[in-house]
Amino acid sequence: MSVPNPAPSKQTVSKTFDFFDFLYKYGTILTIFILIAVFAATNPSFIQGNNIVNILRSISIVTIIAIGITISLTVDGFDLSVGSVASLSNAIVISMFVWFSQNTFIAILSAIAAALIVGALNSFMIVKMKIPDMLMTLATMFIIQGIALTYTKGATVSQNMVMPDGTFSEGTISPFFAKIGQVPWIILIMVVVVILVHILLTYTKHGRYMYVIGGNKEAARLSGIPVNKYKIAAYLLSATFASIGGIVLASRVMTAEINAGAPYLMDSVAAAFIGFSVFGAGKPNALGTFVGAVLIGILANGLVMMSVPYYAMDIVKGTVLAFALALTYYKQK
Repeated sequence: MSVPNPAPSKQTVSKTFDFFDFLYKYGTILTIFILIAVFAATNPSFIQGNNIVNILRSISIVTIIAIGITISLTVDGFDLSVGSVASLSNAIVISMFVWFSQNTFIAILSAIAAALIVGALNSFMIVKMKIPDMLMTLATMFIIQGIALTYTKGATVSQNMVMPDGTFSEGTISPFFAKIGQVPWIILIMVVVVILVHILLTYTKHGRYMYVIGGNKEAARLSGIPVNKYKIAAYLLSATFASIGGIVLASRVMTAEINAGAPYLMDSVAAAFIGFSVFGAGKPNALGTFVGAVLIGILANGLVMMSVPYYAMDIVKGTVLAFALALTYYKQK
């Protein structure tokens, strides 16, 4: 008489805790909470409502420009010209008011049109001439920086400025335009940009195609995805958001300073790359970029409150970026 085999016992598979995986997914969020706790303990006014609004206002321009970089990263590109495009748009929009007495619509349209020309130039040289993205946009960065300086003749453009003929400029900046850079509008513009690009990249076929191109360009091409068209679209969008950042900056400071957009490049790049690891996304994404910008904004604001010299802040920002890149590329091994 055969004895039936006993039912196989269920074996519990124990999962070992992966510290690096946890750090990759939640490290940025954890860092933000730690920084808030440290800065609040050092200076209780850090967590007051006015200061929180100030942080959101300070990261608005960085976030908008970084969103453009994020879009270029989705197609395995990298746009280094965004800072110069923001400077050019800043100069054009203010000059349209001050030099040519144009209305708000014409001023903004002119700035965005100039940025789209830059995006088209980048697209043509990268897609048609096969120049690597980083090298081409690096060259464009210097070209546009020179064009912006030439356009303004190396001077700050502002109301009542002295013109080359010795007279004073007669144009005035529209009160409506001046409100764009004020709270709450500057924050609302940032939020709208983040939400729209998040929807584009996450919930539309165009966003999925961009991610496919970024993952494997040849596979995307064999699948029938028009790779070149999406790369062109990515650089046009990147230039557009850089231009919007420059326009918002112009509204906030009401002048066009020399190379005003250049300081935003490093912060924008850092925000975009930090965003790769937020919640374990592993790819460029709008919400992650926003979280990265929040981290940078909290760092900058808290360090100022602690009276850290401004020239030492880049050390901290560079360290944070290096840490984010280390996590990102360690995970991709």
